[in-house]
Amino acid sequence: MASLNPPPVVADDLVTVPSALHHSPKTQSITSEFSVEKKTPVDVDTSADDLVEPEEEGRTRVTEFLLGRRKPVDLDAIATRRSVFDNPTLAKHYWPTDRYENLHRFNPNARWTYREEQALVRKLDWRVMLWAAISFTALNLDRSNVNQANTDNFLGDLHLSTDDFNWGNSIFRIGFLCAELPSQMVSKRVGPDRWIPIQMCVWSIITSTQFWLTGRTSFLVTRALLGFVQGGFIPDLILYMSYFYTKNELPYRLSLFWMSMNACSIIASFLASGILHMRGVLDKAGWLFLIEGLITLAIGIATFFRMPPSPTQTKTSFRPKGWFTKREETIIVSCVLRDDPTKGDMHNRQGLTFKRLLTAVMDYDLWPVYILGLVFSIPTGPPSTYLTLSLRQLGFSTFKTNLLVIPSTAIGIATMFGITWVSERVNDRSIVAMAEDFWALPFLVAIYCLPANPNPWVFYGLATALLGFPYTHPIQVAWCSRNAGAVASRTVNASLYNMFFQASSVIYSQIYRADDAPRYRRGNRQLIVISAINLGVLYPGTKLYYIWRNRQKARVWDAMTPEEQVKYLETTTDVGNRRLDFRFAH
Repeated sequence: MASLNPPPVVADDLVTVPSALHHSPKTQSITSEFSVEKKTPVDVDTSADDLVEPEEEGRTRVTEFLLGRRKPVDLDAIATRRSVFDNPTLAKHYWPTDRYENLHRFNPNARWTYREEQALVRKLDWRVMLWAAISFTALNLDRSNVNQANTDNFLGDLHLSTDDFNWGNSIFRIGFLCAELPSQMVSKRVGPDRWIPIQMCVWSIITSTQFWLTGRTSFLVTRALLGFVQGGFIPDLILYMSYFYTKNELPYRLSLFWMSMNACSIIASFLASGILHMRGVLDKAGWLFLIEGLITLAIGIATFFRMPPSPTQTKTSFRPKGWFTKREETIIVSCVLRDDPTKGDMHNRQGLTFKRLLTAVMDYDLWPVYILGLVFSIPTGPPSTYLTLSLRQLGFSTFKTNLLVIPSTAIGIATMFGITWVSERVNDRSIVAMAEDFWALPFLVAIYCLPANPNPWVFYGLATALLGFPYTHPIQVAWCSRNAGAVASRTVNASLYNMFFQASSVIYSQIYRADDAPRYRRGNRQLIVISAINLGVLYPGTKLYYIWRNRQKARVWDAMTPEEQVKYLETTTDVGNRRLDFRFAH
């Protein structure tokens, strides 16, 4: 249970109300609250008539407005949403720990307008999300350049078979998933703002050593090292973003990250088309110039200066004014904690105890999402990995192959944005996340039914349509984070989910085998079966499971009297999603 004693009040806790608030009669009663010191939990104001009801899970004001389901709001009206902190009896049970780094800016009585909130979210997007997306792009540059290298006789130059290539991918993923949990433990101890740039600099150096690849052994060793160093980067980045955004704001921004991955692939394809023409320079193969890490190294060094630890820690010697005013910091912190009070139960330099680690690992309510992470991407994985190699085997040149992969990537950007929009509209995760397999299944069947020597352009058209699937991984990442229910659990559970997701790559990298080339009919048959199981069993089963668990919790919680509920909150040792007042998203 978090400490109930607030920190000493200092001058920084004083906030002022903007002039816009004075023009609204509804806000006159709160004007004085912005000129007093931050109040303790027992001093929480009970007059909450000016508050907005919490937004329905998964929906935002923007999408509601676009859908015509919400009328434009008065930008100068109060946007502060109702939460447990508006109830003095409940507030003390959710109060942030004394060590929470943003506690001096948390004010449960703070009020802000829609105009302020929208401007602040835009600032967060430019200051925080943009650089996080650039960092994520750097990861994908170094992860995917082997696929472009495959168009330039990469396997032949290193005397590798396609099975050797499969083992390289498997070893990379094994290293990646083995590093997930240790990386999160380090990140939680030293802070993601420090650990993320360290990871980037180290893997960029390893990537650069691939210029001296000589054969199978050096290829496998560098793949293992890269996987181990890059493992944990994605959960680390998600943890960092959760310090600044609410649970409804985060999924959309995660989708933008993976859209940036597709945009990165398009750029990489254009670059590869030119760089691979350097074959013969210094008597080297063209793909050697493609596999480099200098760009990532530059981004990694810059990241040390571009990632502040938290909303209230942006001032440094090289950024003396910081990014936010005191009032903006108050709004960010108060908004995040109102949305999810569990984000205040740890500080951003606090490591996980073994007990909390074990509790998170044994959280069986997250296991259904882990299983989905293991299997959902298998049907699209091998076709994506082998697209460039398949096009080369069908007779397309190196230059054409790199250009031909661009349309599927561009379609993927559009479908990913579309599926995120649909997810917000229908307020659903499990059914919407089925879209990737639902899209892939008919195209897998069509490719399986092609003749032994298909028309290259027919195969290309089907493969392009298949690989334009709506990528639902961002939805599931946010889903897992939401259902963890506490910062400590969220840290571990995000890693575990990503470990299962990386394990799926190990599985599907062995589905297309050399003895099944070039049509891979046996492999495609296996992908069709897995896709059908996902659609018919796993996704519907996961939704039914969470509906059942919510009903279980509600039956016990609703049977309690208000006094019994308060006593439960005062005495319970349950944390995160184990609490009776927690409800699982599905």
